[in-house]
Amino acid sequence: MSRGGVRVVLEDPVLEGADYDFWMSEQEGPSRRVRVAWLRHQADGEIAGLQFLDVEGSIPSPPDELA
Repeated sequence: MSRGGVRVVLEDPVLEGADYDFWMSEQEGPSRRVRVAWLRHQADGEIAGLQFLDVEGSIPSPPDELA
């Protein structure tokens, strides 16, 4: 997690470039709006880079070992 986004492991598919509501946990309060910046498909799901849309900043490209 960084100021501009977060990398997550997902079991359900998402669309690259699409916007979603994101909750860290139910105890964290309201959701944050995110955009799927990148995806890496894995056998048991996906690894996604989510960019927070409520702050200026960006998330880096996926690490080389995920490319």
